[in-house]
Amino acid sequence: MKRLFQAPSIDWPYKYQSKRNVVTHPLLKNFYQPEIVDGNTPIGDIEFISMDFETTGLDSDKDDIITIGIVPFTLNRIYLNRAKHWIVRPRQKLDENSVVIHGITHSDIIDAPDLSEIMEEVLAELSGKIVVVHYRHIERDFLDKALKLRIGEGIEFPVVDTMEIESLIQKRTTSGLWNKLKGKKPESVRLGQSRTRYGLPAYTPHHALTDAVATAELFQAQIAHHYNPQLSIRTLWR
Repeated sequence: MKRLFQAPSIDWPYKYQSKRNVVTHPLLKNFYQPEIVDGNTPIGDIEFISMDFETTGLDSDKDDIITIGIVPFTLNRIYLNRAKHWIVRPRQKLDENSVVIHGITHSDIIDAPDLSEIMEEVLAELSGKIVVVHYRHIERDFLDKALKLRIGEGIEFPVVDTMEIESLIQKRTTSGLWNKLKGKKPESVRLGQSRTRYGLPAYTPHHALTDAVATAELFQAQIAHHYNPQLSIRTLWR
């Protein structure tokens, strides 16, 4: 089955094998040790892990992670009993504008650990898993930069991006001359608006764990409405 996206599919099992030979920090050696699923594996056979970050801003070069939410799931079930949420202390002062968005205040982080103190636990949860996010340039870029800052080495891992999937769905459902004549245009692919189109409930946004659950539910709905559980994971991972 051909890829959904134009960019070439990454051979993540081969990349992980290569990473085992080049990384030096024990955290990363442990992270890359478990085998990642083969690219031909049907998505219906995979246990994914949904992840969301709240950050001090949108620039991974200068901003930092303040909360992390993760929840394992399959296409049929979300494992809330295994969900986890961490608050961590950023290395710079909280910006008042970001406080308004995510609601994390100075008093919330004053006794919170630095990311380095919980990184072993976080990476253990992600190790060997396909991560599902809504806009991959936040979670993957921020975690990579945070690790480079703290241990001198970055990280790479496969992600499925529900925002990218929804963008493709919107493009397909609004393309063509007839849709153009009707003035039909792609709708918002923000997490909340995307969920509304599938009849999913509205959750309070900008809480890392809630958004991780919301992203997992959105991915389940996208597949149920538009794709086949036998779709190979290589067609989705980036």
